[in-house]
Amino acid sequence: MPGSARRLALAAVAASFGCGGEGEIEQPRPLFGDVPIEYPLQMWDEDMEGETLLRVRVNDVGAVDSVEIAQSSGYASFDSAAVAGAQDLRFTPARRNGERIAVWAEVPVHFSKRPRADTLGLGNARGGS
Repeated sequence: MPGSARRLALAAVAASFGCGGEGEIEQPRPLFGDVPIEYPLQMWDEDMEGETLLRVRVNDVGAVDSVEIAQSSGYASFDSAAVAGAQDLRFTPARRNGERIAVWAEVPVHFSKRPRADTLGLGNARGGS
């Protein structure tokens, strides 16, 4: 199976957390296009599916500068692929009072051969670092 056919779509980001300060946060928005997370070939061939929940820190220019596993899929290859690919995700930066800020966001990565209706979006943003 060619690599592009095994690329994943990300589901909605459940929540994001701004670093410090008060006020309403304008959520970071994903920059759409190819999602850089590859379905591990062996897992694809074995028809294995799973979900890894990541926490990513989106910096004030929209790049991901930190990734943590919030909940494992139970498969090291899915978790590793999710973390490696998440480093290349890009967003429009979050804003508070018109200023760009860094936020933490939860990103569920679904490893499934079935297409999903939702691809990538964001939930609510809140303060914190």
